[in-house]
Amino acid sequence: MESQKRAFALWRTVPTIAGFLFAFVAAVSAQSRINLAGSGSNVAGPLFVAWTDEFNKKNPAIQVRYLPLSSEEGIEQIKSSSGDFAIGEIPLSQEQMHDPKAPLVQIPVLLVAVVPVYNVPGGGELRFSGKILAQIYLGAIKNWNDPAISRLNPDVTLPDLPIEVFHRDEGRGTSYIFTDFLSRKSPEFRSQVGKSASPKWPVGTTAKRSVDMVEKVKATPGAIGYVERSFAIRASLAFGSVQNSSGNFVKADPASMTAACVATEGSVRQDVRISLVDARGEASYSITGVTWVYLPASGLSSERGHALKEFLAWVLEDGQKMAPLLGYTSLPASLASKAREKLGTVQ
Repeated sequence: MESQKRAFALWRTVPTIAGFLFAFVAAVSAQSRINLAGSGSNVAGPLFVAWTDEFNKKNPAIQVRYLPLSSEEGIEQIKSSSGDFAIGEIPLSQEQMHDPKAPLVQIPVLLVAVVPVYNVPGGGELRFSGKILAQIYLGAIKNWNDPAISRLNPDVTLPDLPIEVFHRDEGRGTSYIFTDFLSRKSPEFRSQVGKSASPKWPVGTTAKRSVDMVEKVKATPGAIGYVERSFAIRASLAFGSVQNSSGNFVKADPASMTAACVATEGSVRQDVRISLVDARGEASYSITGVTWVYLPASGLSSERGHALKEFLAWVLEDGQKMAPLLGYTSLPASLASKAREKLGTVQ
């Protein structure tokens, strides 16, 4: 009987021992695993979440998490060393890249396009010029049947309907790209508003996130707004073609965005800075931009630095193949090659 009791007591301890061993192994595993954190652009948020999920499945020793905030907040986070990397559509300034306390590096990872989205009953597919968009966002053009809009769209019967303007809140990469384009096309817009991620809009209603923008435009007859192309596509929201520097009206798609990039690649600097807005070329889409990854130029531990570079190398290789599946546009091969070279210089 005593032997049976001892055997039963030992049997009851097995789950406890097994649980302890499992917890011990898990703790050791967690200690050996490197966790990387990034934040920033809402524009690239859906793709970065998909990228991190896929990378994490294939690389259990390196786990990456991404928090969508805004481009401007991402830059502030990485400047203060709150995280390992950040994402955004605002190119870094010379001061940010050469800050003696915390120098940063930016590397392109994606092409993006800001498109004018609208809700015009019976309007069909519309054409816009930079000057017309600037006048709308300055509040000078107030109705959809304005003669200036009608001249660009002679085959469309435009309704007598007030234009309801929507714009983003502060710190947004889409606003930076959009206002850069409008400032190039309208001296009046440049002097009154200018190029900024946090412009002081003279008219309009604020939409905080890209999904908020598409929902507000879809729900408001007469509305106009701007978002990255992938959000318009996912929401089945109409977006217009935009007149480029050659005078052609071009709609944003992977071909026209890539054309803008190829037309501009000759101006890529050693620090990989490049502006695709108002690019030359008959087939170029004029409001094309870049999503950048921002990271410290140096200072990460060798282990964390190696893990971060492994993740970003994957983004610039296998990750590029995933981008079109979610409505995004991957980098042209030549720019992706330059991006990988730049990544190799990070200490």
